[in-house]
Amino acid sequence: METEDAAATRALAAALAAAARSGDTISLVGELGAGKTQFAKGFGAGLGVTDTIVSPSFVLMAEYAGRLPLFHIDLYRLADAAEAMAGGLLDERQGAGVTIIEWAERFADAMPDGRLDVLIEGAGDDPRRIVLRSGTPDYDRYLAAVPDGPGR
Repeated sequence: METEDAAATRALAAALAAAARSGDTISLVGELGAGKTQFAKGFGAGLGVTDTIVSPSFVLMAEYAGRLPLFHIDLYRLADAAEAMAGGLLDERQGAGVTIIEWAERFADAMPDGRLDVLIEGAGDDPRRIVLRSGTPDYDRYLAAVPDGPGR
């Protein structure tokens, strides 16, 4: 599917948040400037998060309150999963909410099979091509939550 701008990417993510359940993991993959943080902002809004969501590049993880807690992880500054694990980025609290991981390809060896992969292609002012892949059948509920419309 395609989104024309950052607002459309946020709207798509907000619609997907309706399908969210405790313990879900969402991996975001795309080049710098692709819209991963815009997706996280929209998903947070869909969960009812009222705080401003920003990229946690320097703190690695931010936690937000909403219908479900949102754990927003950014692995941009890490080389691999070992660094993330050593840094304590994953813990039992995340089972109560949804974990969104930017630059998830850096955590590929440690990612759970049960997850939604969001692949974002494009950057700058260009439209984005967004591909959703469910890691297990349980995550197909996200695919069903995609709103009908242009680019679907």
